[in-house]
Amino acid sequence: MKYKNAVTVLPTELIEEIQKYIQGEFLYIPKKDKRAHRAVTEYKVELEKRNNRIYKMHLEGMSNEHLAKNFNLAQSSIRRILIEQRKRFEIMSEKIKTLLCKWGLQGESITQIYSTVWQVGESFVLKVYEEPNSLKRNITINQHLHNMGIPVGKLICTLKEEQYVEADGQYFFVSEKLSGSNIVSLKFGDKIAEKMGEIIANLHIAFNSLEDKVELSNNSLIDEMNGWVKESFEKSGWQNLSCEDYEKVVENLERFYEKLPAQLIHRDVHFGNFLFDKGDFSGYIDFDLSQKNLRIFDLCYFVLSVLSEKEKFEINEEKWFDFAKNVFAGYNRILPLTAEEKETAVFVMECIELLFLAYFEGQEDSALVQSTYDVFKFINENERRITRLSR
Repeated sequence: MKYKNAVTVLPTELIEEIQKYIQGEFLYIPKKDKRAHRAVTEYKVELEKRNNRIYKMHLEGMSNEHLAKNFNLAQSSIRRILIEQRKRFEIMSEKIKTLLCKWGLQGESITQIYSTVWQVGESFVLKVYEEPNSLKRNITINQHLHNMGIPVGKLICTLKEEQYVEADGQYFFVSEKLSGSNIVSLKFGDKIAEKMGEIIANLHIAFNSLEDKVELSNNSLIDEMNGWVKESFEKSGWQNLSCEDYEKVVENLERFYEKLPAQLIHRDVHFGNFLFDKGDFSGYIDFDLSQKNLRIFDLCYFVLSVLSEKEKFEINEEKWFDFAKNVFAGYNRILPLTAEEKETAVFVMECIELLFLAYFEGQEDSALVQSTYDVFKFINENERRITRLSR
């Protein structure tokens, strides 16, 4: 039997995982059978999903040190993963360079900001879409908000006055780059929490004036919960929660649902879509998912996004309660919440987490399934306290 050095045949992260169980000894690995092959395949899929999350968090501004801590990896492994992920986007970078002439921007440097977003030179941003509907929605909302004086990136048309360019089944548009960057830590504490509540409220006020100008889908959270979300859990055999617990959450929301204000909302409210320049708010971005839905949805989604990434923002659960309370207070100061919204905010939070839980189960992303269920369980176990903080 031949022995090989694991360093020469196994990826670094797998070696680090094995070293948790055995080090400096011979380890026999049997020949693969169908079950072993399936396990290896599943492991590779999970690694790919994890590496994608690492790259996304890197682009959002998280340091290698924090990435290593969050994913229990060495910083050298993080650097290697980031290099590999960058290589995947080199082809797209070359494609973008060939298209920039359509805007008269040939020769400008390009730097990836997100998986589908590149900075062009110092003053522009290019975004890539796989289908045109989200692109057109984003353009329409951006134009209306810009005309109202709301801080959003102004659309830059091509030299032929086209709003976007189609190439090989993908769609590209360019806008002005707003000043500032995303917040990646909560060092401003209560101040930034209240400010974010006000920022979301001001966006909702602006959205109200667009109701008759923008054609968007009219989504119902309760219909989603009684429709595809429930069907997804039934199909999976209620692996992560019971049918009874699910029905209880939906019934709690259903009791108040018809009285909850609905309007055009952002639908993807997290710190990545709000820019700040030296502590001052500088602009809104990304209206790809905007729709008509419960007004309270945006607030609940935002505080949940911070809770789900509390390690990234370096806060504990106790600090999250204070953060969420101040977000609601800031919003309520600009745009008062109804009694029904205050009463049902926690149920909306639970439904949002169940929606994501069903989605991640469908994607077979076990890591995100577990983390999403943990957030749901935390919200569910603290219903009364969360209801008090939203009042």
